[in-house]
Amino acid sequence: MTLLAVERMKLLTTRSPWWCALLALVLTIGFSALMAGTSDAADPMNISATQFGYGFGLVVIMVMAALAVTTEYRFSTIRATFLAVPRRPSPLVAKATVVALLAGVVGEAAAFGSWGIAKLIKPTSDLAINSSYDWRAIAGVGLVYAVAAVIAVAVGLMLRHSAGAIAVLMIWTQLAEPLVQLIPKVGDKIHKWLPFNVANKFITGNPDPSARDVLHGPPPSDAVLAPWPAIAAFAAFAVVLFAVAVTVANRRDA
Repeated sequence: MTLLAVERMKLLTTRSPWWCALLALVLTIGFSALMAGTSDAADPMNISATQFGYGFGLVVIMVMAALAVTTEYRFSTIRATFLAVPRRPSPLVAKATVVALLAGVVGEAAAFGSWGIAKLIKPTSDLAINSSYDWRAIAGVGLVYAVAAVIAVAVGLMLRHSAGAIAVLMIWTQLAEPLVQLIPKVGDKIHKWLPFNVANKFITGNPDPSARDVLHGPPPSDAVLAPWPAIAAFAAFAVVLFAVAVTVANRRDA
């Protein structure tokens, strides 16, 4: 508990987490307001459309998580941490836990805030949260953000440089996974098992009762797993990657 308290103070007494959290909220809720404001009878507002900005917020949250680690290496404060706690895995696990919890809270606030602003702008739209799909599409955002934050912490631990870690995360999520589909013959098969595509299945997975256009919300995933196994696989990937990162950090100089 002491390590968790220390990591909480280290995280929340710096500016970058607050700015990133605010930016994630503004982006996700702002896009939802834009979608609600431009919806009409031909393209009515629905649960999926309220989460149009989910992916943008995810990127910002991962930047926040990576910076939580890389700034400690940049200013060498990680050395003091390792001197105080020689067993390095303990503070690193505490850091990942605190960052993931913050990411989850921001994700839930962003998702329900997006749903709330859409309901406020379009009170006549069918935005009732009834089915399991509706709950996953909204409440599931916080869970995906939390797991993604652990992945970002792992990348930050392995690279130790802010620019490098952010570049890897951006290229991975925004370019590498989508472009894999362009590989002849095997691209589509590989893409179905890539981690962020799998995570997206939890948010957009069947059944999707809205029959929405793909432009009206997070892009549907082609992952072969069902929604709950998909989020379990995403979490397992995060745990394995974080374990590798902790092993690397434990074997080299701070």
